Amino acid sequence: MDIRAVGVGGTYMKCLFGLVFVALSACSALPDKPLRAVQYDFGPSTTTAMANASLPTLALADVEAPGMSDGGTAILYRLGYADAQQLRPYTQARWSVPPAQLVGQRLRDVLGQRRAVLGASDSAALARTTGPAPRLLRLELQEFTQVFQSPVASTGLVRLRATLVESTLLGDSLLAQRSFNVQRPAPSADAPGGVRALAVATDALAQELDGWLEMAGR
Repeated sequence: MDIRAVGVGGTYMKCLFGLVFVALSACSALPDKPLRAVQYDFGPSTTTAMANASLPTLALADVEAPGMSDGGTAILYRLGYADAQQLRPYTQARWSVPPAQLVGQRLRDVLGQRRAVLGASDSAALARTTGPAPRLLRLELQEFTQVFQSPVASTGLVRLRATLVESTLLGDSLLAQRSFNVQRPAPSADAPGGVRALAVATDALAQELDGWLEMAGR
């Protein structure tokens, strides 16, 4: 046996193992792939529009949320027991669309059970062809957050201002206005619990809004 050949072969194998070790070390040093945020909505609606609407047609403007425009689709919460003035976003949970759109669609579903509900642009087009426009409901979403009263207890808080107007030749005439403030307990102190609480609170607010509109003559 050629001892020199064995020595060369041993050196080669050592170099090969060294390269494999370095490669594996480099792979283990790579950062983990960032997790994609889970997306939430209110789930499928259980309401259906009635074939024979019992109340007059209503025009519903897009829900505005001027104080929440920077939040985007973030699911926001407050630590009421520590710093209630600070809004904090969950890092691994988001809404599928901005909250104003989620709330607007759920309100449209509920209000549409007893009346035809048109968009503001559809209402204007209808007025140009068939006569007076339906009364217009404007909505401003002022709060849509999970509020923690303690590290283990929280509620979903929805605050909304509703303004009902009637279009006249001189412009919009105010008919009624009301602020709604609805809270519902969260089943867990995390993002899924907050989502559930906000969905239930929105449904409860929609029922209050429906009753208020009926009292206002709608």
